[in-house]
Amino acid sequence: MYSISKKIFIEKQVSVVKNTFSNAEIGNSAEVKFKCCNCGHENIVKITPYESGFPIFQLYNNEKVLAKNELLKNKIVSETSINLLHFGELTVNDLPTLYFGTDCPSCHSKYICVFSYGEKQPGLTLLTISGVWKYDEI
Repeated sequence: MYSISKKIFIEKQVSVVKNTFSNAEIGNSAEVKFKCCNCGHENIVKITPYESGFPIFQLYNNEKVLAKNELLKNKIVSETSINLLHFGELTVNDLPTLYFGTDCPSCHSKYICVFSYGEKQPGLTLLTISGVWKYDEI
C-alpha cells in the first residue's frame, strides 16, 4: 500500500469480489479481493480503518496526479453534497474518501483502490470500495 505522487493514466476498472462492508463485517479490517487483468492472479488487500489509505485530495490537488474531471469521468468519486463539504469536494458515498496504490505481486501491474469509511447514519458504519483501477504512470 503506497501513495501515488506521479501523474497517472487510468486504464480500466477491475471488478472486486465485495465492495461494501458494514459494522461488524469491518472488524479490524476488510479484505478487498480482485483479479489482475494482466495475469489473472487473485490479489487480496486488507483495509484497516483509520490506518489504511491516503486522502483523495492528494490526487486532484493542483492536478498533481489526476484531474478532477478524470476522477469524475471514470466514476471513481462523485461531487460531495453541499452540507457535507467538510469531507472534501469529491467523495465516495458522501463519506471521508481515501485511496492507495498497490501492485500485483505476480506481474507488478499497478492498481489504485479508492474507498470511503465513516458513519453513514447513527449505528451504521460503512466502508465502501468505489473500485480498483489499473493505472500506468505518464
